Amino acid sequence: MQPKLLSIIIPVYNEEKTIHLILDKIQKVELIGGIQKEIVMVDDRSSDNSWERLQQYRDENPNIKISLYQHEVNKGKGAALHTGIKEAVGDLIIIQDADLEYDPFEYNELLKPIVDGEADVVYGSRFMGGKPHRILFFWHSIGNGMLTMMSNAFTNLNLTDMETCYKLFRADIIKGLNLKENRFGFEPEVTAKISRIPRIRIYEIGISYYGRTYEDGKKIGWKDGVRALYCILKYNTWAKR
Repeated sequence: MQPKLLSIIIPVYNEEKTIHLILDKIQKVELIGGIQKEIVMVDDRSSDNSWERLQQYRDENPNIKISLYQHEVNKGKGAALHTGIKEAVGDLIIIQDADLEYDPFEYNELLKPIVDGEADVVYGSRFMGGKPHRILFFWHSIGNGMLTMMSNAFTNLNLTDMETCYKLFRADIIKGLNLKENRFGFEPEVTAKISRIPRIRIYEIGISYYGRTYEDGKKIGWKDGVRALYCILKYNTWAKR
């Protein structure tokens, strides 16, 4: 069946300065195959004015379908994604960070393998292809590579970027998973669980990456890497369900 609606899930935490910029970009994207867009934003109890900015943006842009949800307490990025996945009504679901590190104009490149009937899941890789990539942290790149390699060793996949934000799913697949990780363990958990779906077709597409520094608001640190490693072990061994 040809997909008709793409749900774009955006977890939001203290992004009042940039959230309107990413939403403006998403609005301008014309999707292939006549696919329409819905934006599902989940505010994880931001301490700045993100929630007010989201409401203002929705009210000022009635031409695009925007659904807003807010957690009563801060729960983590994974929990915000769980809420978004549950509430999304599209045939396809893609994850979009609220910052400006990833480019929505590349949605169509991720969509194409699914629209063509070749894929069920598409990962956007920051480490393949000829797209622009901001040069930042050496140890982050080493850490990402090691986590991807460890994940691949357990899942028997040959991904180049397990930790990427851009993951596109057929909605029935992602909604059918029992996801538990509330924070940055979402990536290794969802990768482990989709890898065990019989006859799953996973593709990878090179994407650009406009990374942020900590001064710009980047939130991931070494503790999140340790948690990701733990989740690789957990969801590929003793907690597979």
